[in-house]
Amino acid sequence: MTTRTAPATASATRPLRLLLGTDAATCLAAGALLTAASPWLPGLLALPAALLVPAGVFLLGFGAWLALLASGRGLTRAAVRAVIAINAVWVAATGALGLGVLVDPNGFGTAFLLVQAGAVAGLAALEAVALGRADLA
Repeated sequence: MTTRTAPATASATRPLRLLLGTDAATCLAAGALLTAASPWLPGLLALPAALLVPAGVFLLGFGAWLALLASGRGLTRAAVRAVIAINAVWVAATGALGLGVLVDPNGFGTAFLLVQAGAVAGLAALEAVALGRADLA
């Protein structure tokens, strides 16, 4: 006979799952924008398509994983820590790009990157707080 560990109750993880769902939706929307609008965004933002398209593809995959976690499947403390770490790397990278490291975005491109970095930083902070309050293994 095998024993299974009971999953965390839905109500105990609801705030965390809502945040992960929000993160998933924003990643999927941004990923779709970066990939679908790749013919126009480089000129609008003064950012290379070689940067925008792979970032968009990454966001689509990351968003799909986040949606899975938000549904409760695979939702573990380690998975959420990985989400927070990936978000932190995203914040550092987009913030640096927004400040002109490696690329020279125009004003709109700078705003696009820095607003994105700020939003992701806020979401990661909220996810960290919710993780601390969640009953997860």
